[in-house]
Amino acid sequence: MKRLMIMALAASLVLAFAASAFAGATYDQVMKDKVVRAGIMTDSIPGAFYNAKKEWVGFDVDIAKAIADKMGLKLEMVPVNNKTRIGFLQQGRIDMSLSNMTHKRSRDNSIDFSITYFFDGQKMLAPKGKFSTLKDFVGKRVATMQGTTSELNVVAALKKLGDPAPKVISFQKESECFQALQMGRVDAWSTDSTILLGYAAQIPGKFELVGEFFSNEPYGIGLPEDDSKWRDSVNFTLQDMWNDGTYQKIYDKWYGPDTKYYFPMTDKIEMWP
Repeated sequence: MKRLMIMALAASLVLAFAASAFAGATYDQVMKDKVVRAGIMTDSIPGAFYNAKKEWVGFDVDIAKAIADKMGLKLEMVPVNNKTRIGFLQQGRIDMSLSNMTHKRSRDNSIDFSITYFFDGQKMLAPKGKFSTLKDFVGKRVATMQGTTSELNVVAALKKLGDPAPKVISFQKESECFQALQMGRVDAWSTDSTILLGYAAQIPGKFELVGEFFSNEPYGIGLPEDDSKWRDSVNFTLQDMWNDGTYQKIYDKWYGPDTKYYFPMTDKIEMWP
């Protein structure tokens, strides 16, 4: 028995050493390989999606490309969704995640985040002319994405307005939420407003955003835990992109006044002297 205990202890020490050896190694590995693997969504219009030509495009796609370019790296894009984006970072399958990820304290327990690189808020999308305020959705069926902050936010918002048991119906994908709204299976869809704008633009004039923002959604780039050198590199690159106009150019391309996804910028990236 004593021998088994010693062997078990030795094994645990080996595992602990191995874990510490890999901790904080993202920067070194990325710079050695000259490749950065970015986890990116595939059906989040206009953040990251496949267009009519089956090209993977969007705001996050262009931001990821700009980060890689400024670092002198080759970009490898990896499809992620709400369920895989954190796990892929923890497993070392990606080096950063640009995937509509609100920086939450609870998420910061398992991964790190860059500075906020996009500012959004949650609203409701509903058939045009049918609703006028958030309170109108009390007792109504609302679609949302399973396992997201949007799911928690809309339940809390409706309860605050007096709905004792909000009828929130959760789906796996954003496209499924929109399909449910189109088919009348739900009365509204709630998530970050830019995502709602993106889908509504596919059928102009049929749907509209209703009410005021009822949550703040500061997006951060998800990063592996405990690698300050890699985190600093991403943060410095974002700040450089803001300073030299790269960020504004990308923003205007997807959210500017001449686009069908027009969304006025509400804040600016945190800058360090």
